[in-house]
Amino acid sequence: MNTETCDPAEPAALREIFASRPEAAPPAGWEAVRSFEAEHGIVLPEPYRTFVAEVCDGLRAGPPFYGLLLVAETPSDWGRDRPARLLAEPFPLTAAWLWEEDEEALSEQEAEARTAAVFDHGSLLLGTDGCGMYWHLIVTGPQRGHVWLIDENGAIPFGSCPGTCLMPGTPGFAGWVTHWAQGRSWFADA
Repeated sequence: MNTETCDPAEPAALREIFASRPEAAPPAGWEAVRSFEAEHGIVLPEPYRTFVAEVCDGLRAGPPFYGLLLVAETPSDWGRDRPARLLAEPFPLTAAWLWEEDEEALSEQEAEARTAAVFDHGSLLLGTDGCGMYWHLIVTGPQRGHVWLIDENGAIPFGSCPGTCLMPGTPGFAGWVTHWAQGRSWFADA
């Protein structure tokens, strides 16, 4: 997965998927993308960067269930009391983390700080499936370019992943969108 250079096949495939979607928002354009990146001290991973600039900046209906958010948007249920999101801070995980199954001996304060970093550092919100289930595109750190599902139970990467893969598929934004467009289940069969 190359997050620095956009393979022309990826935006072409994304254009094809979103071309038939009347609820798709127009692209943001390169000036808006560069402005967003400068404001947050990041460079968006490819192919999401080209997708937002040239194909579509948001969708009123899936993926995710409640739609793909505009690049600078947060879902209405995100919470007003949450701290500012720090996109330039590295996303802290490299493998799935289910809070209740964590075998590490973390104090409550350490666990809260680590959980807050998972929700607010190094990721861009793509949207929500409701019930506090948020899809994040990782923009900084070792998981840059990967899509993660983060909710009240934990954080799980989508696609090929180290360790146990709970959500199999092709990693990255294009793989995540393609998986959705094919109507496949997000989770591995139990």
